[in-house]
Amino acid sequence: MTVRLEDVNVGDAVPDAPRLVTREDVRAYAEASGDRNPLHLDDEVARAVGFPGIIAHGMFTTGHLVSTLVGWAGDHASIVRVRVQFRSPVLMGDTVVAGGAVKALDPERRTALLDVWVRIDRDGATEWAIRRGEAEIRLA
Repeated sequence: MTVRLEDVNVGDAVPDAPRLVTREDVRAYAEASGDRNPLHLDDEVARAVGFPGIIAHGMFTTGHLVSTLVGWAGDHASIVRVRVQFRSPVLMGDTVVAGGAVKALDPERRTALLDVWVRIDRDGATEWAIRRGEAEIRLA
C-alpha cells in the first residue's frame, strides 16, 4: 500500500528493518553487481588491511536501506533520491538495522524528506554503517 501525504507527520518513524549479513548474501551481491573487490570475498586480503575478515559492500548495505524505504513507501517508484555516508564496515554475522524518520513534508511536491540510517548492533554497542543519510520520497 502506498503511503499518502495526509497520513504522514514530521517525526514519524520508518519501522526498523533488521537483516543478518551472511557470506552467501555478500557473495551473491558481488556476482550480481560485478564488484568482486577481494575485501568482500577473500578473508586473507581483508585481514591484511586490518579487518577481521571480509566486509559487506557499502552498496549492499545501502540496498537494504532502500529496500526498507520501499517497504515503507509502498512502491519503488516513490523513491526520488537517497544520499548516504558510509561510517563503519559491516562484518559477516552483523545484524544491520535500517530505519529513518520524517524530518520535513512538502505538500506542493507531495514529498517527504527523511533522515535515514543503518545501525549495527555489535557486542552490546551501536555502531553506524550509514549515518546522516537523507531520502526524498514521493507520497500519494
